[in-house]
Amino acid sequence: MSAEDTTTSTEPLPLEGIRVIEFSHMVMGPSCGMILADLGAEVIKIEPRGGGDKTRYLPGSGSGLFPAFNRNKRSVQLDIAEAVDRDIALTLIDSADVVLENFRVGRMESLGFGYEELSARNPRLIYCSLKGFLTGPYGERTALDEVVQMLGGLAYMTGPPGQPLRAGASVNDIMGGMFGVIGILSALRVRERTGHGQVVNSALFENNAFLVGTHMAQAQLSDEPLRPMPTRRATWAVYDIFRDRDDSQVFVAAVSDGQWRDLCDEFGLTELADDRALADNQGRVDNRDRIHRVLQAALSHLSLDEIVEKCTQRGLPVAPVNTPADLTADPHLVASGALAATALPTGERVDVPLLPLTFDGAHLPKRSDVPAPGEHNGIYRDGEPETAHDRDDDVPDREEHAPDRTEERVQSP
Repeated sequence: MSAEDTTTSTEPLPLEGIRVIEFSHMVMGPSCGMILADLGAEVIKIEPRGGGDKTRYLPGSGSGLFPAFNRNKRSVQLDIAEAVDRDIALTLIDSADVVLENFRVGRMESLGFGYEELSARNPRLIYCSLKGFLTGPYGERTALDEVVQMLGGLAYMTGPPGQPLRAGASVNDIMGGMFGVIGILSALRVRERTGHGQVVNSALFENNAFLVGTHMAQAQLSDEPLRPMPTRRATWAVYDIFRDRDDSQVFVAAVSDGQWRDLCDEFGLTELADDRALADNQGRVDNRDRIHRVLQAALSHLSLDEIVEKCTQRGLPVAPVNTPADLTADPHLVASGALAATALPTGERVDVPLLPLTFDGAHLPKRSDVPAPGEHNGIYRDGEPETAHDRDDDVPDREEHAPDRTEERVQSP
């Protein structure tokens, strides 16, 4: 199947006809909104007047946040503390299926945009609130991904002993957004039966606890204290990073008796293959250091490509140690159409991943690029008619399937 075949479809998108009003910044809220947008929802991102969402302008490692999580959305600038903009926002919400927000605790309520106020106007509204903590003693605390990684034991498990280290991606923010989507989809299903919306809450800390749940269980089942991943007690003898002849790093694993025999056969490890003490997994774990020395000596004569090819043809788990920068040219991602070239308001273009799922073999497409601040003010705020340019013209064949919501478009009061 070609890349083109996997990125287009004439079928309607799953959430076409669903309108989402997004009040968010940073990662957790925008990732939730983008997943809904990729699934076909009309996601209207509310940004402050002026420069818009400050996440657009973060430097350094934050520079990729806005490009990664804001495609397929529409941008409207409103100051909801001002009467006119407040009325426009409320009218938008009256026509919406979902509101999602990830601002500090109490912020939306202080502006009159809490669930109680909005559901009184729109009883079918699903209100997704994304926070640092669910209800409990920590409920009012300020949280970041780092905060909950430290508090929730993930940083302890990631770094070497005495050196807690945050994961190399915003795992709780992104997964928290994903759980928000799961909650929203479930609430939409409930609304089909009851006709009423509800509040959906997702939080960073509880998400982090979910991530480390296996380690929590291990701690309760074992008499030994938990060891961070770099010094964990081995489960298999070969499940580690080795080096090729040029000192490049490669991960190689053998997690079954069959894989162990294939590894020995493929790399000529006769000494190990003939040793009865290594016939079962426990024996191999007990002799892990010796196995590593012999295997590393064999790999030191081979190139990275040769190691990968040999492991792949025998069905052995293998991976070169790449950087994220390598993924834009990854042959699998490129050939399968898993990346989307996305234009930014600055004129730059970046390749970012599409959602990691397909429907009948097709990726959900990028229908529109990252919007400029207030790019859709005219449609939703200023009463200007929508033009063909404003619509998602990257996938014109889907337009005929979309429900007609023309009468719901908000005009200026």
